[in-house]
Amino acid sequence: MPVKKYNPLTPGLRTRMSLDYSELTTDRPEKSLIAPKKSTGGRSKEGKMTVRQRGGGHKRRYRIIDFKRNKDGVPGTIKTIEYDPNRSAFIALVFYADGEKRYIIAPNGLKVEDKILSGPGSPPDNGNTLPLKEIPLGSMIHAIELTPGKGAALGRSAGTYGQLMGREGRFATVKLPSGEVRKILLTCRATLGTTSNPDHNQQVMGKAGRNRWKGRRPRVRGVVMNPVDHPMGGGEGRASGGHPRSRKGLPAKGFKTRDPKKASSKLIVAKRKKRSKK
Repeated sequence: MPVKKYNPLTPGLRTRMSLDYSELTTDRPEKSLIAPKKSTGGRSKEGKMTVRQRGGGHKRRYRIIDFKRNKDGVPGTIKTIEYDPNRSAFIALVFYADGEKRYIIAPNGLKVEDKILSGPGSPPDNGNTLPLKEIPLGSMIHAIELTPGKGAALGRSAGTYGQLMGREGRFATVKLPSGEVRKILLTCRATLGTTSNPDHNQQVMGKAGRNRWKGRRPRVRGVVMNPVDHPMGGGEGRASGGHPRSRKGLPAKGFKTRDPKKASSKLIVAKRKKRSKK
């Protein structure tokens, strides 16, 4: 999808870059597949702030997404490609042959009136969902399950995908978007292709107000706080703040926070790529 630049008519438009949304076919969601979504403002059920920098934003309605893709053997037809305010990828409305309607994560390249199928024995085409044991090696996949029947957990955001590297015993080896290589049960399902909206990361907000519309409040740097508020706060003048740390005192760069005793560690073949130092 092309990225749209704007003439600098205002300071907010000078640096703004957005998508032109030419792939979308409608701006009205299916009424039977939407649910109310209450904004928390970062507060817990006790009303206490547990997440900072949250609040406000435009009102949203939740789109009920079929992450399980368990309508086996029933062909479906793509009717619309839609924007979903709750996720970065686009969604597609599917009309199944038996009359049921469902939303799915839209694969990249899928168009209106295309046919999709799910379940064992389905052809390995873009948008079809199969168990990992039936997907050709080297294929790009998304919406990958971690537990059979639980629904897609990996590769759901815009432009992401995994690659099926091999099969051994009960497990398939999948390379994930982060660079991590891990084993996943062959009975887990995945969808062929990559997720839609691959240019999502090219967007530039242009002004603070656009983040406020998304429910993001201003973020204050730790080094400008007082020592009582942050480990990096205090000092005379523009002090650097010492070693980078979080508000709770955890080192922010290079400190491993993953539990070494985590059960899924034995399924990780290669760790994710380290971020290069600039």
